[in-house]
Amino acid sequence: MAQVLSPDVESLRTAVAGQVLQAGDPGYEEARVIWNADIDRRPAVIVRCANAADVSAAIGFARRQNLEIAVRGGAHSTAGACIVEDGLMIDLSLMREVTVDPVARRAVVGGGATLGDRDDATQAHGLATTGGLVSHTGVAGLTLGGGMGWLTRKFGLAIDNLVSAEVVTADGRIRRASASDNPDLFWAIRGGGGNFGIVSSFTFQAHPVTDVTFAMFMWPAAEGLDHLKFYRDYFPDTPPEV
Repeated sequence: MAQVLSPDVESLRTAVAGQVLQAGDPGYEEARVIWNADIDRRPAVIVRCANAADVSAAIGFARRQNLEIAVRGGAHSTAGACIVEDGLMIDLSLMREVTVDPVARRAVVGGGATLGDRDDATQAHGLATTGGLVSHTGVAGLTLGGGMGWLTRKFGLAIDNLVSAEVVTADGRIRRASASDNPDLFWAIRGGGGNFGIVSSFTFQAHPVTDVTFAMFMWPAAEGLDHLKFYRDYFPDTPPEV
């Protein structure tokens, strides 16, 4: 187990608005549970961030303590990338607020929000934007990897609908990334995964969407090749709503 001194942890506790947890603290065991129950790792410290300033403080703490960092958004990583053994887990799950501007058709989404959180907020205004296929997937992980979903053919990938992001970089600075602010960083986070910083909030372009019809087609495995060839030839000429 990493030797993290108690005075340093106490200093971190006073510096953040969220929670700082170690083994034995109330809530530690619950905070380290992720979607893939096969992953059983025990971080030395968990910081449950309440805002971007908390993320910055957590990064600074990890640098001073020489701790490996994992970032938890929706905790839906099959490989368990959102939790680290004996390091620092930066937990964004408290940062789930979604604010929608129905006139501008923009949604500002916290770094710990799930697709369900975002869909609930946008659909209240008859709006939606490209997400994944499972409602409890985190918005952050999906978006930073590109983001395919039900609306991709009509509106593009999740990153195509990303207007800007608030990013905390490795030096602890809180930066705005967009086409006009830090454009290189904006280019990098749209598909580059979590390699360039921790995104504390996203601003998405939303679109009018009301009804979505879903259908599943199944056929015997022996007929699979013929059906796949049919779809390959059929879909290039279909409207983007399909």
